[in-house]
Amino acid sequence: MKKLFQVQLSDNQLGIALLLLRVFAAVFMLTHGVPKLGRLFSGEEIKFMDFMGMGPAVSLALAVFAEFLCSVLILIGGATRLASIPLIVTMATAAFVAHADDPFGTKEKPLLFLVVFVFLLIAGAGKYSVDAAIGKRL
Repeated sequence: MKKLFQVQLSDNQLGIALLLLRVFAAVFMLTHGVPKLGRLFSGEEIKFMDFMGMGPAVSLALAVFAEFLCSVLILIGGATRLASIPLIVTMATAAFVAHADDPFGTKEKPLLFLVVFVFLLIAGAGKYSVDAAIGKRL
């Protein structure tokens, strides 16, 4: 019963928790990034939000960079803190710009992703990651 209310985590417990959070967040985000990647290279006319007047193609390319490439980096735990920044910007843009006038239920998913990626920016990749392997060598 005492362990049930224990608040301190061992290094292994924290490492496993960060691994699970990273892997699931990245895989779930890839379900959004892969279709956008396909749309970017489909050759069809690009219909996407024109963020800050950059044009739909550039806006889609930036979303693909974040949702696909940065998600892959987070999945393996490589450059996790840096990779989380474009995802934070993308999720904030999705929640507060693209879906600004939509009901909360529509904004909920990007807001949840936003919280997870902010957490990963602060906490890093954890013990079971490429970042940790590189850190040991340095």
